[in-house]
Amino acid sequence: MFAATLSAVGGSAAASPFDPPVPPLPAVTVTPSDWAPKFPIPYDETRRDVTDADINAQREMCQWFTSTYDELMGQVEGFGFNLLAANNDWTIGQIQAQADAVVVNVKDTVAWLAPRALALTQTQDFAGDVYFPLYQGEAFYRLWQHLSNVSVGIEARNTAWIYGPSVQRTKHWGSKINRSHVCE
Repeated sequence: MFAATLSAVGGSAAASPFDPPVPPLPAVTVTPSDWAPKFPIPYDETRRDVTDADINAQREMCQWFTSTYDELMGQVEGFGFNLLAANNDWTIGQIQAQADAVVVNVKDTVAWLAPRALALTQTQDFAGDVYFPLYQGEAFYRLWQHLSNVSVGIEARNTAWIYGPSVQRTKHWGSKINRSHVCE
């Protein structure tokens, strides 16, 4: 079961603290596309609040998501399995080098996503609650937010953080984006 789970997330069947560090992720190059936002119910009602900046930000984040998200999360989870195989001992094998490489990739991703996530419009409803008028805008924003916490946890050598709340929340929002087909 362990090997099947590891293979499903993109790791090797044998977790090893002696694996070499992951390579840097390739830079995301935004290209023109015919992608358009979706406005399912009830987002058809908030369409008037969606700006061109929202649309451009989500278009670019979708290009990142479809090209890089799975690989990045595979790296995070692969590191987690390797750390587990090392009994959470950061001094065994290549664990620290693996952690450093994953942190660089997560931080680069967070830096790339930041201006796009922050460009998304947040509006208040009649009760003063904040919402994102763009379909799955909140999912991208929350994914960016929790992903930024992932690197903090790894850098702090917080072994519980590898499978802790931020990784799980990042996976939750990534799954929500994937299941919505917003990037298709």
